[in-house]
Amino acid sequence: MREIVNIQVGQCGNQVGYKFWELICSEHGIDEVGQYKGNYNKQLEKIGVYFSEGSDHRYVPRSILVDLESGTKDSIQSTPFGQGEGGAGNNWAKGFYTNGSNLLEQVLESMRKEAEDCDAIQGFQLLHSLGGGTGSGLGTLILYHLQEEYPDRILSSVSVFPSPRVSEIVVEPYNAALSVHQLLETTDEVFCIDNEALYDICYKTLKLNTTTYSDLNHIISNTMSGLTTCLRFPGQVRGYLGVVIGKGEGEGGRKDGTVRT
Repeated sequence: MREIVNIQVGQCGNQVGYKFWELICSEHGIDEVGQYKGNYNKQLEKIGVYFSEGSDHRYVPRSILVDLESGTKDSIQSTPFGQGEGGAGNNWAKGFYTNGSNLLEQVLESMRKEAEDCDAIQGFQLLHSLGGGTGSGLGTLILYHLQEEYPDRILSSVSVFPSPRVSEIVVEPYNAALSVHQLLETTDEVFCIDNEALYDICYKTLKLNTTTYSDLNHIISNTMSGLTTCLRFPGQVRGYLGVVIGKGEGEGGRKDGTVRT
């Protein structure tokens, strides 16, 4: 089984991740306590890609939840959770150099444990936003160290880009600009999610009168479900993280000219 370790960083990353796991648990027939309640054997054929099976036959998302503030932990309880103090104050440098750096070793140790429990890990998937300080700063710091420790594994990110229609934080463009440079240097593939486009979908396509973060996260989670379907279910095309960027199974590490989606 070619496993994937999921990492959720910052408030946005964790909220999107919560919706993502909620959706794929439903698709695989997994209930709220991790027990299989489905009726289709294909649901379990490749479930090990994203889930770990415990001794009591319960399936647990292979996910690490990271935030510098405690608020996310209050609403999401799951597998390894790294928590710092004070947040990053929407400051990329705090997430990358100071507050985030203080938490880094705890996060890396959790990732090592998850990777060691895998039979043949294919790569890492990181969920974060580029507007805040934690998702942008600490998120890219984690990717930097993952590239160093696992140079032959695929590094993939789902990155939510900021929009003035969703937030009025004036430093978001700077956080995003600093993050994009790091993403170009460390990742094999980046799936860019534009908050502006999400807003347009809610108003123009779904005809919603008001739009909440939950609505935006719902659209992102459905997009992620579609992107990972070939990884989670059997099909004619053998699912592998590197397929999107033209790498065959067994190939890893960045190459110059990598295509980013």
